[in-house]
Amino acid sequence: MTSPYRPSASTKLSLIQRPRRNRRTDWSRRLVQETALTVNDLIWPIFIIDGEKKREPVASMPGVERLSIDEAVRAAVKASKLGIPAMALFPNTDPALRDEAGSQAFNPENLVCKALRAIKKEAPEIGLITDVALDPYTSHGQDGLMRGDEIVNDESVAALVKQSLNQARAGCDVIAPSDMMDGRVGAIREALDAENFESVQIMAYAAKYASAFYGPFREAVGSGGLLRGDKRTYQMDPHNSDEAMREVALDLEQGADMVMVKPGLPYLDIVRRVKEEFGAPTFAYQVSGEYAMIAAAAGNGWIDRDKAMIESLVCFKRAGADGVLTYFAVDVAEKLARGI
Repeated sequence: MTSPYRPSASTKLSLIQRPRRNRRTDWSRRLVQETALTVNDLIWPIFIIDGEKKREPVASMPGVERLSIDEAVRAAVKASKLGIPAMALFPNTDPALRDEAGSQAFNPENLVCKALRAIKKEAPEIGLITDVALDPYTSHGQDGLMRGDEIVNDESVAALVKQSLNQARAGCDVIAPSDMMDGRVGAIREALDAENFESVQIMAYAAKYASAFYGPFREAVGSGGLLRGDKRTYQMDPHNSDEAMREVALDLEQGADMVMVKPGLPYLDIVRRVKEEFGAPTFAYQVSGEYAMIAAAAGNGWIDRDKAMIESLVCFKRAGADGVLTYFAVDVAEKLARGI
């Protein structure tokens, strides 16, 4: 007959510590939870189109739609009621209005400027973040100006300054340069201050990588099929981490109020490094490809959409992000309001 198991003295000692005790019940798990996700962590990116009462599905982003300005206003009112602090606006510009210089970016009646004024009128309490880059407006799909096959830096910065001032005059709260041109944060800050826009904040896309995860976004803003060349001469190499710290340091020195890492989940190590090394307000963008993967897998029944959605955002918080730009923002806010 087999004798009963008797733990050794060393095993008995180790079992004094039983981490599972704290995980045994729901109330105990909640008491010891280290990371919390709240509605205050959410920024909702939306896509703007021309017209009225229009909602166009983005095929590669199930559940995401391009909104006409009147629908964007309704969306902003809903987001505000849910307690979402801010929205980020991205235009889908008519190809007929795109040119080599991205001149529609400087038009005070462009989609973004009209949306800013309309939303501020109906939902003044929600923060509005505007993207500063030329790719939604250029016929070549690049974030800066092209001379031959080269994306020129300093001329692009001058154009980005004009774009920033145009958006500030229309009422944006936060300028978010996503172009990755050298020196643009300092130039934008100086120009804003010179025109008495000292209170307009800058959220710099400080560590934006040349990533494969941007495809659905380019479809959403209509720039994907236009892109000539690639963006690796100005967006960061995914192999590099130390370089990101240099980029963040430069943007903070030049006057950035907040910094962002993009993409998000594949770059949580960068989020952690940025927060630990600088302590500045640090954000991450859960980009279109990340969203599309979760939505597609859920649509096929391979994962639980809601659980994966929440878990992915908790990961950002655990890594040190102060907030996340996510297309899931409204879904998450509604669930948090119900205590889920």
